[in-house]
Amino acid sequence: MDRPSASHQMVPEEEIIEVKAFIDLFMIAPQTFVDQAEFRCMPLAGGCAISLPSAPAIGLNRVLGIVAPEDLDMACEWMSKRAGRRYLQMNAATAPQRTHDWIRKRGLVAQGHGWAKLRRTAPSTPLIHSGEVATRQVNVTEAEIFGSMMCAGFHFPANLTPLWSAIVGKDGWSCFFAELDGRPIATGAMYAADGCAWLGGGSTVPEFCNRGAQRALIAARLNQGASQGVQTFVVETAQPSADEPNISHANLIVAGFEQIYTRMNYRFPDGS
Repeated sequence: MDRPSASHQMVPEEEIIEVKAFIDLFMIAPQTFVDQAEFRCMPLAGGCAISLPSAPAIGLNRVLGIVAPEDLDMACEWMSKRAGRRYLQMNAATAPQRTHDWIRKRGLVAQGHGWAKLRRTAPSTPLIHSGEVATRQVNVTEAEIFGSMMCAGFHFPANLTPLWSAIVGKDGWSCFFAELDGRPIATGAMYAADGCAWLGGGSTVPEFCNRGAQRALIAARLNQGASQGVQTFVVETAQPSADEPNISHANLIVAGFEQIYTRMNYRFPDGS
């Protein structure tokens, strides 16, 4: 991993735990996978830059938690050596004008409606989910099944299975299955540190969508985190719009999450 920048900026709590999760994801990834997939991560100024060219997801090819132009220069230089699509994620509403000027000068272009960032406090009593779907934690022996299901649910290439399999059973991580009649049909993950938790990895096998699996997994992770002393939970999902509703966003709102801001996705120009 590259050495962090000496500079530092104030990063919101909601971003810090997400940054920590992805740095840890890199740290625990199998070395053979890191080498073969050219997986890289650089902590910088309280945020990070992460690159996995074979992954179609923005989340694995982005700069996160960095807004100061001098730090963005370093992140941009680092990203320029990486292949694939690359993005800067930022809350445009709170970024200083000089950062917006930097984005224009560098030729970054906003794409889509952005990502909604949501937060809630820990439940005061355990949540009870009723329905046909049950949840349980993933056993270490089931790590490959978990990883392959995540890839299938997110339409990731199968060669990313070792990455997601690696988080099962690791310190800080809690991985869950949602099951229907004893068959795993959906996945969910949580990374917790310092009283905060980031929720991710919520994917459902396509033929079992709309059966309540993700609502059950949200409750399971909130209960697990609360039992570990987590006080604040954060998560992100695609920003819904009139022409593109998002059931994940709706599930999170029903579960007590509140949207606190929208983070835009600015794509680096090819060749930068």
